Amino acid sequence: MATVTEVTTLDAPFDAPFDDGVVSAVLAHMNDDHPDDSLRIVRAFGRPQATGAEMVGLDEHGGIWWVEVVDEGGGDGSELRVAWPGGPIGERAEIRREVVALHDEARRRLGEPG
Repeated sequence: MATVTEVTTLDAPFDAPFDDGVVSAVLAHMNDDHPDDSLRIVRAFGRPQATGAEMVGLDEHGGIWWVEVVDEGGGDGSELRVAWPGGPIGERAEIRREVVALHDEARRRLGEPG
């Protein structure tokens, strides 16, 4: 697998090329089985102070996470969109490949062993 050298956040509007069943299944899997991976991704791609993360959407351009930040002043939340490292996708199998690539790049950016 190629090394990801740069992944950017998205400014594009959210599109929905995948049907609701596919999106629901991916979101449930990420949020039920990989909450720490989501937190790692959001910390590496723009919200280093995040205390919580939940994947809330995806489209052909990238994934969308709800990011929570709780500190002594209280809590706050915002959306973070992160582009797929390999560019736009259109097949369900490509979703997993791109999330894994994001996670691998997040570990690299955070200096964590892979």
